Amino acid sequence: MINFFRLIRPINLVIIALTMYSIRFFYFILSDAQALRSGEQFDFFLLVFSTVLIAAGGNIINDYFDVRTDRINRPERLIISKHIKRRWAIISHWILNAVAFSIAIYLSSRYQTFWYVFIHLVTINTLWFYSMYFKRKPFIGNLMIAVLTALVPILCGIHFYFQIGIENIESLILTPRSDLQETIVFWKSFLLRDWRFIYFLAFFAFTLNLSREIIKDIEDVEGDKQIYAKTLPLTIGIKKSAIIAGIILAIVPVTVIALILSQTSGNYEMSMIALLPIFISCVLNLISLILLSPKNGKIRNIKAADFIIKISMLSGILMPFYWWFLM
Repeated sequence: MINFFRLIRPINLVIIALTMYSIRFFYFILSDAQALRSGEQFDFFLLVFSTVLIAAGGNIINDYFDVRTDRINRPERLIISKHIKRRWAIISHWILNAVAFSIAIYLSSRYQTFWYVFIHLVTINTLWFYSMYFKRKPFIGNLMIAVLTALVPILCGIHFYFQIGIENIESLILTPRSDLQETIVFWKSFLLRDWRFIYFLAFFAFTLNLSREIIKDIEDVEGDKQIYAKTLPLTIGIKKSAIIAGIILAIVPVTVIALILSQTSGNYEMSMIALLPIFISCVLNLISLILLSPKNGKIRNIKAADFIIKISMLSGILMPFYWWFLM
C-alpha cells in the first residue's frame, strides 16, 4: 500500500486539490455568494476527487512506460516491476480512470452539459498518449502537460458558471473596512471580472509547469539517452533548454509587474501587502531563473530550480487564503 501511494505521488495530488479549493475559496467563501445550487459542496468534492483520480492514473501510466529510464534516472524510486507488478499497475490505472469518468458522467447529467465528460475524456486519453509516445518528443510533451495543468482552473470555472452564472460574478465583493481591505476588494473585483482570476491561474499554471517539464527532461537526460528519446535537452542541448525554461519562468514576474503598474493608481504599498503571495512567487521564479543560467547549469542547480518552482506554485495558490486572513 505504501508503494502504491508513492506511485501516485500524493504531494502532487494534494497540490491539485488545494488549487481547486483555493479557487472555490476565492469565489464562494471570500465573498457574499449565496446563489449556490443544493448539493454544490458535494458536487465540487466529486469534481476535485475525479480530477485527482485522473492525475493519479496519469502518474501510474507515466511510470508504467518509464520503467527503463527510471532504472537509470531514479533507481531508488523505481516502483513498477520492483514493488508492484506491471499488470497490477495497468489495472489500477484503468480502475482510477473508470471511477473518474463515471463521476464526470454524473456531473454532466446533473448540470446538463457535456463539458465535464469532454474534459475528463480528453485528459485521460492525452495522458495515455503523452506517456506512451509524446513524452519522448521535443517540447510537444512538455506543452501537453502544461496545457492539461492549465485546464484545472478552467474546469473549476465551468463549475462556477453553472453555480452562479457569469452575469453574477462581479457581485461577489466584500465590503471594505480599511485601506488594505479596500485594496483587496479592488484586486478581487478586477480578478472576478470576465473570469480573469481563472485565466490568471491557468496562465500561472501553464508557464510554471511548462518550464518545470523542461527542467525535468534535463534531469532525465541520461535515462532518455538509453531509450533514444528526442526530448528538448537531447535535441538542442542542456544549456539551451535551460535558457528556454528560464525565459518561460521570466514571463510570470514580467506579467505581474506590468499588471500592477497598469492597474494600481499610486497605492503601491497596499498592493504590495495585498499581493504578497504573488510577489513571493515572482521572487522565487527569479531565483530559479538565476539557477538555470548557463554558468550555473549544473544538475544540482537544476534540481534546486525544480524544487523552488514547486514552492512558487504553492505561494500563488495560497493567495485567497491569505486574503481571508487579512480580511
